[in-house]
Amino acid sequence: MRTHTPLEAPPETPLQTLPARAHVTVGRSQPVLDVVVPVYNEEADLERCVRRLHDHLARTFPYAFRITIADNASTDRTPEISAYLDDAIDEVIAVRLEQKGRGRALRTVWSMSQAPVLAYMDVDLSTDLNALLPLVAPLISGHSDLAIGSRLARSSRVVRGTKREFISRAYNLILRGSLAARFSDAQCGFKAIRKDVAERLLPLVEDTGWFFDTEMLVLAERAGLRIHEVPVDWVDDPNSTVHIVKTATEDLKGVWRVGRALATGALPLDRLRRPFGDDPRDRGLSGVPGGLARQLVGFCVVGALSTLVYLLLYSLFRLGTGPQIANALALLLSALGNTAANRRLTFGVRGRDRAMRHQAQGLVVFGIGLALTSGSLAALDAAASGTPAHSTELAVLIAANLAATVLRFLLFRAWVFPSESRQNGTATDLNLTDHDSRNTR
Repeated sequence: MRTHTPLEAPPETPLQTLPARAHVTVGRSQPVLDVVVPVYNEEADLERCVRRLHDHLARTFPYAFRITIADNASTDRTPEISAYLDDAIDEVIAVRLEQKGRGRALRTVWSMSQAPVLAYMDVDLSTDLNALLPLVAPLISGHSDLAIGSRLARSSRVVRGTKREFISRAYNLILRGSLAARFSDAQCGFKAIRKDVAERLLPLVEDTGWFFDTEMLVLAERAGLRIHEVPVDWVDDPNSTVHIVKTATEDLKGVWRVGRALATGALPLDRLRRPFGDDPRDRGLSGVPGGLARQLVGFCVVGALSTLVYLLLYSLFRLGTGPQIANALALLLSALGNTAANRRLTFGVRGRDRAMRHQAQGLVVFGIGLALTSGSLAALDAAASGTPAHSTELAVLIAANLAATVLRFLLFRAWVFPSESRQNGTATDLNLTDHDSRNTR
């Protein structure tokens, strides 16, 4: 009997964006799908569940497949049963890990596997296996990057206790509120991922336990990867050994850690972005700057909010000082916020790198805007016979700010954030060009 033990880490994948999605290459002997079953002290159910899964795949799955038993440092007869199944069934292999952690097991086995589609499911097989083919089909076809089973979809049929139902829904509400997650069920033990995505995504996932799934999905979603959801029929396992309180505590710590990393831009999610496919309608138009439309929309939204803040500050400062000082203070404060907001939202710059430089350049742009608005106020004061009305001042400032806004956008795009705008705005075109050039060689 044999049990496979991972001896060394897989080679590191170069930090580069993903290629365009495509149908996986299907070989006659090479497994297309590798289903991982993480186990810890499952001697009672392991053989029955693995044989049931193997029988289902042999009858229904149209391609070659493999089942990998990932033993998480079990202390009962699980290693012996895993080794027996490895010997008895050609499509089954057993991998032994000396440390516990479902996330650690999935990361290790998925990194070792050569199958283009990787999946996992809980050993209790609570999820109806008829959902397995719909789960992996979008990954095989090239339509999606990840796929998850959802017990919270409207058409799902779920049998479980009130306590677990409440905890599951509350957890997903927390994810939606804190991390802006849009997927419906983070904890269902029924997921799949493409190998090329896993190679780049897994090194960014820190958790080695139960939060592994959630962290992987959040990062994938934030990077713009496509997540396919499959409604499932699911029956709760009353003998589950998951410690709910401990798991919930660790999950909340993970939510805080990931939320902080996303807020500070500490994760290189740009390496996960995909270009469009081969449809000519997806290709960039010559002569049209990449990302210009999106940046204009973002800049206008930020600009509208900044203008409201500026006018509010000006009105407040005007109560205790003259128009020139009130204008300078209001424009300075709103300019700092405007530069920070445009840096992150419009031009997609994350992290603290060159943040002070960008603010300094933004202040230069602010100086130009100050010259325009101050000059407008001076011209108004010179033209008026007396003190101009407050409403007239505001009207003149709005017109001057509109002119300053157009100039500010051009300076931001061409001078303050030139490399970032090209990198984020035209990444699709560059990747597409690389993709096309590779195809012609």
